[in-house]
Amino acid sequence: MSVRTPLSDYRPISQLRVPVHHVERARLPVVDAHTHLGRWLSEDGDWMVKDVPALLAEMDTLNVRAMVNLDGRWGAELAANLERYDAAHPGRFATFCHVDWSRTAEPGFGERLAAQLRASVAEGAAGLKVWKDVGLRVRDHRGELVMLDDVRLGPLWAAAGELGIPIALHTADPVAFFEPVDERNERLEQLAANPGWVFSGPEFPPFERLIEAMETMIGMHPATTVIGVHAGCWPENLAWVGAMLDEHPNFHVDIAARLAELGRAPRAARELIMRHPGRVLFGTDDLPPDPESYRIHFRFLETADEAFAHSTEDPPLMGRWTISGLDLPDDVLARVYAGNVRALVPRLA
Repeated sequence: MSVRTPLSDYRPISQLRVPVHHVERARLPVVDAHTHLGRWLSEDGDWMVKDVPALLAEMDTLNVRAMVNLDGRWGAELAANLERYDAAHPGRFATFCHVDWSRTAEPGFGERLAAQLRASVAEGAAGLKVWKDVGLRVRDHRGELVMLDDVRLGPLWAAAGELGIPIALHTADPVAFFEPVDERNERLEQLAANPGWVFSGPEFPPFERLIEAMETMIGMHPATTVIGVHAGCWPENLAWVGAMLDEHPNFHVDIAARLAELGRAPRAARELIMRHPGRVLFGTDDLPPDPESYRIHFRFLETADEAFAHSTEDPPLMGRWTISGLDLPDDVLARVYAGNVRALVPRLA
């Protein structure tokens, strides 16, 4: 019998029978170090979370005590985020700012960006979010890409250290986004549906160059705390992430939006966390926050379950594979869930 089924219609049902633990609520308090609550990423230009009291009630149900909001931007937008979240609900939210990267088209942009950061922190920003457009799209007055290790950015990174705030740093994207989009690409479905996520063209630097720039920048500024979001920006290579944590005491990582990668290498992921229990932060990166996604994260960190879905999507956006849990001990879990981010963002302590 010949069967022709388009891959887009393929929905296999696993016949594996393994223990299942439904974790409805985190067994220890949680601080989500990677959320988006503002407006700059929303499809309609409105707040990502329409009803803040409803969000707080949901957080209480899940045992999520606080969130880091990475959507502060600068100026009036920062003020609006601080008013809506941090000021209205003290201890429950901490908003990070951005800087205006369009200023790199002006000579002397490093000092200008540093001054903007100082102003935003004076207004109440708890940290700085740096997005992947640095290295991919941000250009100077000559039209050349500005990389993280550009010495002209030194004043900005130094200012973050002087101010005592962490940088939540996202560079590159999954390695497959930088590879040819063909039958050998493990993210083929994802990239076919989102062609704007493809960075394999000649107009973009190689993945390795972006990672090299991050590593150089972190080494050049040891007094500046950097959180490499998305599992250090290279979850496909946890040996490299571990080496970064070994070599750079100012480097931390979060697990946001990378359960698919971490959970398919659970022994390596667990070993990394157990070796660096004070340097790994919990985060989700869900837009907007989603209760069922939290429960998958809790199951991943708290149980030894095997071969379960890393997403509620069908098929899952981040890859057609399953993950296994880490079964972290409570002392380590407490640090990953909340202790580590509270040490970096004191207003949440």
